[in-house]
Amino acid sequence: MRSALLASALLVMPVASKAENVNLYAAGSLKTALSEVVQAFERQNQGKVRIESTFGASGLLRERIEKEKAAHVFASADLGHPTKLVDVGLAGSKVAVFARNQLCALAKGGVKLTSATLLDTLLDPVVRVGTSTPRADPSGDYAFAMFAKAETFRPGARKVLEGKALQLTGRPASEKAPAGRNQYAWVMESGKADVFLTYCTNAVLAKKDLPALEIVQIAPDLNVSAEYGLIVLKDAPASATKLAQFILGKDGQAILVRHGFGRGASVK
Repeated sequence: MRSALLASALLVMPVASKAENVNLYAAGSLKTALSEVVQAFERQNQGKVRIESTFGASGLLRERIEKEKAAHVFASADLGHPTKLVDVGLAGSKVAVFARNQLCALAKGGVKLTSATLLDTLLDPVVRVGTSTPRADPSGDYAFAMFAKAETFRPGARKVLEGKALQLTGRPASEKAPAGRNQYAWVMESGKADVFLTYCTNAVLAKKDLPALEIVQIAPDLNVSAEYGLIVLKDAPASATKLAQFILGKDGQAILVRHGFGRGASVK
């Protein structure tokens, strides 16, 4: 009798459903902020969805998506890379602008730098200027776009800056910081550059790691705005769309803003 009752009880016990996996590929500059967004999303879904996050340079991630087709959501630091995936038929949604950023100059101790003297300092032959790698990482593209704007104020500046820019991050072969270290703080501490042009959100994280660094704002007429694009890939599970909606929604946007990003939530 007891065996029969036990068997009966087992039959009516709820069976735990397996969590749905969603693969998120996202720009490295989003790692801290989106990791918190993912945690909030998973809590909201009470274990029914599990997010596997991969962070890196947006251009390199886009190439991986084209080859492997393993991503479900792509959060890029620009609009160009997700748009390319739309153009080749790999996207299941339009590109949504979900965050905004801008460039800051990160200077090592001893480099006297202000917003007013930034261009002169960057053009100084003895000053080593670090950037990320254009085409592989949008941060590098934005820096080179800034060099193009500099041409307006100083003829010949673009050629000089492009020629001297040290593309220190963003490539597969780029040196990586030791575990637990901020990439940009480590690059600067290692003496690889005197000034590094990166996202303001990256600069804040670098200064937390290495307080001796100085963050210098770039004048609006020289700066370049960064728009971050979000897509859901074709044939992604339903939870991928829910994640994208969460990132674009009130809670996701609040977390991004708290980490220094500008609001997005428009579709292009």
